[in-house]
Amino acid sequence: MPSYSIADVVLVAYPFTDLANRKVRPAIILSPPGEKYGDVFILPMTSRLANLQAGEFELPGFLEYGLNVPTAVKRGCVLIDSSLVLKRIGQLDMETMDQVQRSLRL
Repeated sequence: MPSYSIADVVLVAYPFTDLANRKVRPAIILSPPGEKYGDVFILPMTSRLANLQAGEFELPGFLEYGLNVPTAVKRGCVLIDSSLVLKRIGQLDMETMDQVQRSLRL
């Protein structure tokens, strides 16, 4: 099982509700995989920058985190099986991760 660290930027294969197809999207690792089940908490990201809600914010310097387009951090963490994480593409710096933590507290 691959190992991921807190603040890693990863690509996740999000399954559609019918579980027949998947869409690859970026996310931030909020917890390392659990030892027993391998689940991991992630924070979704989006390229839709209009109409961001309270606590959501545009990620400064998206290119340095391995992202191709301007990206916003969504609010609300999600628990997924770590097998849905396809690969690590970058890692957030401490200052940006602090902003993520403040956003989660909202």
